[in-house]
Amino acid sequence: MITVHHLEDSRSQRILWLLEELGLPYEVVRYERDPVTRLAPPALTAIHPLGKSPVITDGDLTVAETGAIIEYIVGRYGEGRLIPAAGTLDRVRYTYWLHYAEGTIMALMVMKLIFDTMAVRAPGWAKPLVKAVTKPVLTGYVGTNIAKNLKFIEAELTAFPWFAGADFTAADIMMSFPLEAAGSRVPLDGAPHITAFVKTVQARPAYQKALARGGPYAFGPK
Repeated sequence: MITVHHLEDSRSQRILWLLEELGLPYEVVRYERDPVTRLAPPALTAIHPLGKSPVITDGDLTVAETGAIIEYIVGRYGEGRLIPAAGTLDRVRYTYWLHYAEGTIMALMVMKLIFDTMAVRAPGWAKPLVKAVTKPVLTGYVGTNIAKNLKFIEAELTAFPWFAGADFTAADIMMSFPLEAAGSRVPLDGAPHITAFVKTVQARPAYQKALARGGPYAFGPK
């Protein structure tokens, strides 16, 4: 049976959701973040050397990285579900969004989080200096690229109901976390299709079951 080593408020929520969508049995081992650093606890290094989540074990096999885990589960247990047929345009779109989620948009969200955290946690005397250093990067690179990417995503969701095309797939599960994170870090007033996408996926029964299994999730339905 698959065991999900699940860190609170993390990417691993998507793995629980995927397993619920596929109706697969699984076990959950929960981990809590350090209340100060918000990092994963050292106990996770016993499962994978990098000590990060998500990571799953399936028998003697250990798989880390969200995209790799999704590909493994869909490929081994999906029986053709949640993935478009090979050789189709939808399959090309599926592969693109599966990699884009962490390779592009989430990387920008993490950069914004880091710079915002630096400004908040800097000692009082250092705050003006930290803000002076980080502001040009936040506005000139991070903010500009986040806006550019959200505009791109909004256009795609205007043209297609789901990221791979007409049908819900694991690519939508993969894209959920960065868009949930975006909603907590940047204004989405000009992105009605992104907002609708997030609300739609959060209303899915499998998503709700995953929340019940995973516990509190800061990016979940408000």
